[in-house]
Amino acid sequence: MAQNPQQHTEKEIVAGCAANSRYYQELLYRKYFPVMLRMCMRYTEDRDVALEIINNGFLRVFQKIDTFTFSGSLEGWIRRVVFHCLSDYFRQNTRKIDFLELDGRDAPTRTSALTDLYLEDLLSLVERLPDVSQRVFRLYAIEGYTHAEIGEMLSMSEGTSKWYLSIARKELKEMINRQLNNQRNYAG
Repeated sequence: MAQNPQQHTEKEIVAGCAANSRYYQELLYRKYFPVMLRMCMRYTEDRDVALEIINNGFLRVFQKIDTFTFSGSLEGWIRRVVFHCLSDYFRQNTRKIDFLELDGRDAPTRTSALTDLYLEDLLSLVERLPDVSQRVFRLYAIEGYTHAEIGEMLSMSEGTSKWYLSIARKELKEMINRQLNNQRNYAG
């Protein structure tokens, strides 16, 4: 069955998905899958993990599509739903939640950051890191690769991977402290 999302309006597609039509669900999935894949691949190097997150996200989209009110873009709404699945995945599967701790002196920063900031906020801070530091941080702190594995993947030495992680942690701590101070100043 040849399917072309451009032949249908967003309202038709949303109404069809709300009616549990497999045809319209497939149209929606095919239309937004590439965008969601690019978004998820920014957070994980593992395509299988990204596909799992996307599929869970679209399942939630189809379960909640009747709540979409057309007050914003459909793509933005789907992106938020999939991003929540991404956050849930890393919250449940992250092997190293202590990624901000450099040594014992940093425990208050880590505890404060994890209780006062949502995972989405932390991930958005990670996105602001320089490119290589961000990739090393994601691979080590979020996906659980060793420095040797990261070095091999990114064509760098194990020591260089450790250096980039150290830089990323330092920059993240500074960003978190600024954000927490801004929140305290705003609340106070």
